[in-house]
Amino acid sequence: MSKEKQLKSIGRLLEIMDDLREKCPWDKKQTFESLKPLTIEETYELVDAISENNIEEIKNELGDLLLHVIFYSKIASESNKFDISDVADGISKKLIYRHPHVYDKTKNINESEVRLNWEKLKLKDGRESVLQGVPKSLPSILKSMRIQQKASNVGFDWNDKRKVKNKILEELEELSDELEREDFNSIEDEFGDLIFSVINFGRHIGVNPDSALEKTNKKFIKRFMLLENKMKSENKSFQNTSLDELNKYWEMVK
Repeated sequence: MSKEKQLKSIGRLLEIMDDLREKCPWDKKQTFESLKPLTIEETYELVDAISENNIEEIKNELGDLLLHVIFYSKIASESNKFDISDVADGISKKLIYRHPHVYDKTKNINESEVRLNWEKLKLKDGRESVLQGVPKSLPSILKSMRIQQKASNVGFDWNDKRKVKNKILEELEELSDELEREDFNSIEDEFGDLIFSVINFGRHIGVNPDSALEKTNKKFIKRFMLLENKMKSENKSFQNTSLDELNKYWEMVK
């Protein structure tokens, strides 16, 4: 598709947004705050579509997210704060600044050097820590992944995956000790350390912990529903089925 056609399509969307903001009762009353939960929902719907490799839905969900970018920009433009051109110019300027190896063409660098340079440039922009850019509202697993990745980008990382695995065993042992002491605050702390270590191990072996956990969630749901169907076919219910029987059903559906 030509750049001209792409720009025309974006222009049409901008015109539609103008119409909706002027004429639609629902669109007229939206604010940054009212759109925020919907944006989060749309983001997760895009993630679902990507996980399922559903190209048609990926396209549709990207459209929904693009609408939100346009919507926020339109709302801001009404009070002369910024508009969509400011948004596009801002990200363009940032990308050029943070990719000197592309636009200055002073030297060729590898991927790890690109990541390190990216973090250095962010610190030059006034950030006091390489972790400052991790969103506070990220879900905990994703936040741990970003924290670990950013620390790794500046060289703070294990250099042997076996040491990362041993860290899991160490944290498990510390959790076991706290369970013996029955101090809930300490148990919670050690449990958090254990999860953090498992997430870190996933990164080192090339597994996305969030994706892996979601696959396990789906697998459990599928098997549990098979278990329920099997029980129904034999006129069984959870109330009149022992744990041993439930485990036998579980092994059957696996």
